[in-house]
Amino acid sequence: MSTIGVTEDFYRKIKPRLHKRIGRELRLAGRVLDLGCGSCDLVKYLARSYGQVVTGVDVSGGSFPRRRQTKEGRRFRCVRKNARYLAFLKDASVDAVVSTLAFHEMSHPQAILAEAHRVLRPGGELLIVDFPRGSIAQELWNEDYYTPQKLTRMVADSDFAEVQAKSIERGQIMWIRGYRPSAEAGTRSSFSECKQRSR
Repeated sequence: MSTIGVTEDFYRKIKPRLHKRIGRELRLAGRVLDLGCGSCDLVKYLARSYGQVVTGVDVSGGSFPRRRQTKEGRRFRCVRKNARYLAFLKDASVDAVVSTLAFHEMSHPQAILAEAHRVLRPGGELLIVDFPRGSIAQELWNEDYYTPQKLTRMVADSDFAEVQAKSIERGQIMWIRGYRPSAEAGTRSSFSECKQRSR
């Protein structure tokens, strides 16, 4: 895809599609944690569309919504915390952890992945959606992005299983997912298995 004439508007336009795609991916997760949630747009979308219990975490809480529920009454919360320190969440207390267009900005990524692993229940899914190195985003904002290969390796090194990477949105977004192994021979538990059967 040519980057000539492409602006930040490209990413604004694909945001609703990303939310829908993430929602479909995590639709069977009852409890979801969003790392680097920003203004909590994805948090509210998941709570409203799928009835999930969703917690958003971001180091800056300036754009958090004041309300703790959607218009439909689905509850969510947004917490001003560093993703490295999730002590307010118990071990194995969420079904899915997602980070959207934010992981590249987080310092100490391996510590964050270790915390994500801790709070995920066995069989729970980690999903990282971010800009890859060499994307339009890098030309626009000149930030340091991971390659899919490096991020996949980092996730695998953090004891996640079945780690996969793919490119979406014509190569402008990378989609990395892995699972916390279940206690039984490293296999997925019911959430992941049900999701596979429902596709």
